[in-house]
Amino acid sequence: MPIKIDNQIKLSDGRALGYAEYGDPQGKPVLHFHGFPSSRYEGNRPATEDVATRLHARVIVVERPGFGLSDFKPGRAIADWPADVVELADALYLDRFAVTGLSGGGPYVAACAWKIPQRLVRAGIVSGVSPLDAPGAFDGMNKTDRQGYDLARRAPWLLRLVYWWVARDLRRDPAKFFSQYAKELSEPDRAAFAQADILDVFSKMAIEAFRAGARGVTWDTVLLTRPWGFSLQDITMPVYHWQGEADNVVPPSQGRYLAKNIPNCQTKFYPNEGHISLIVNHYEEILGTIIG
Repeated sequence: MPIKIDNQIKLSDGRALGYAEYGDPQGKPVLHFHGFPSSRYEGNRPATEDVATRLHARVIVVERPGFGLSDFKPGRAIADWPADVVELADALYLDRFAVTGLSGGGPYVAACAWKIPQRLVRAGIVSGVSPLDAPGAFDGMNKTDRQGYDLARRAPWLLRLVYWWVARDLRRDPAKFFSQYAKELSEPDRAAFAQADILDVFSKMAIEAFRAGARGVTWDTVLLTRPWGFSLQDITMPVYHWQGEADNVVPPSQGRYLAKNIPNCQTKFYPNEGHISLIVNHYEEILGTIIG
């Protein structure tokens, strides 16, 4: 069971920041940044909790503004995220800690590696989104995700309406929603979604992402289509990076861009893994590397 699931702190500007804790409460701290649409429930799976406990890791899944228990922040940028992370770490009396990010959480790991390397022990990006103006960023991406980014660039108001429909469908019948979405995914990801516990955790974390409506998820998507506010080349600390070559949500072209442009990027590609299957099948290896 999670150590703590429904936690909030008050930030200096008055906003609430939500988070959950998993694994060993006395273990090495790892702040994890979820994908999208996702939430603090991203670690809420018996298999991953067991790995965190055995490896003596204290995994803290932090919700970005507008997701779950975290208040929305108008006009926020990706480069603003390290300030929230530092406030949370200080509130939890964490001097130094590791950070990981999955998918849409990847850019927020990069932001922390750039802005607060002195607070980080290690940084890891799993199936992480690259800057979307990178050459070939959309090559091999599935149709639904490609259309979502296009709406984020051209008509964010319409994307917010689409996400409202997504949230409604998720609440009504999450199994049906994910069975439809899985049809667009690669074979390794379809196999991952066939596991009952994977469907359960994805349902919980996606529904909770829309707890306060679609505004937070919409803005998170919009930010991925814009400049991040810093250069990958300015990251001075080593960054670990894992990418599935069968990923059609964040395609390998994006992983290659990160590997090439983060100066000290230690990358591992997996020929037979997709977007979801990579962290499902290799979580122990990833977490073990991050806690060192």
